[in-house]
Amino acid sequence: MSVIEVVKKSALRRNVARALRKRTPGVDFLLRAAVDDLGDRLATVERVFERAVLLAPDTHHLAGMVQASGKAGSILQLAPAAVGLAPDIAAAVADEEALPLAPASIDLFATALSLQWTNDLPGAMVQIRQALRPDGLFLASLFGGSTLVELRDSLMQAETELRGGASPRVLSFADVRQLGALLQRAGFALPVADRDTLTVRYDSAFGLMADLRAMGAANVLTDRDTGYVGRDLFLRTAQIYAERYSDPDGRIRATFEIVSLSGWAPHESQQKPLRPGSAKVSLADVLGHDRPGKSQAFTGSRHDLPERTSPPQQAAGGPAIRPSGTEPRRSE
Repeated sequence: MSVIEVVKKSALRRNVARALRKRTPGVDFLLRAAVDDLGDRLATVERVFERAVLLAPDTHHLAGMVQASGKAGSILQLAPAAVGLAPDIAAAVADEEALPLAPASIDLFATALSLQWTNDLPGAMVQIRQALRPDGLFLASLFGGSTLVELRDSLMQAETELRGGASPRVLSFADVRQLGALLQRAGFALPVADRDTLTVRYDSAFGLMADLRAMGAANVLTDRDTGYVGRDLFLRTAQIYAERYSDPDGRIRATFEIVSLSGWAPHESQQKPLRPGSAKVSLADVLGHDRPGKSQAFTGSRHDLPERTSPPQQAAGGPAIRPSGTEPRRSE
């Protein structure tokens, strides 16, 4: 069955390369947060991986983290544009839809904020699992379903008002449950999928859209309207955004959900799930009889990022990050 081309990969590569050549200060804050999370997860694994492959739009942070961890013998980095590759490390220009990897040839595959752009995510995950040797580790972070919901809603409402219909302008991202199911479908053992929600504040929707362009994340949908849009659409979008998604101080909120995935290439030494009914201890005993119906919840962002109303080296109107405060960390 042919794969539907939702994302125009040539446009994505062009946007990423343009953004990385310019390297606007401060706009890599989401990539840094994603890499930090991957680093935390890698640190919990008591093992050195003989051969690691890293994939990101810009591999500098990811490669630096893996090198500093001491968890990889050799590293091969992959990026969609040469400008995104770190110096002095083996590298290739490639993406997840055509990985230059032989079956059972690597021990670790780590990727940060890349997989949300693939047109065939199940196929990409299968490629990664097949490239891993038995008991090899897959770590990934990618944008999840709540990402940019405010911008999507505002653009759709504005274009419907002004044009009588709406063209797709914001990619629809998979949610954490779908991504967890894909791990299992791809054949990974011990799959884990969880999420963090980061709320980023801007002076206006124009600041948000400028940051997205500077990240290389402008509209690359195949079905996008490539004709002249008109300034009136974006002015109305900014008005709707401010009306629906602003705080009392007038700044607008933008949601970024980062889903973290991990899974292992199957190996006979790994833990196996128990057969139904074979447990020796009841769930009630584990939770405690005096706490019926209660469960533990974690509030706030895993990263505990501070509010940044005036980021260093960034003009007014740039991002300010705060923990979500009410969004629990979830494991699916």
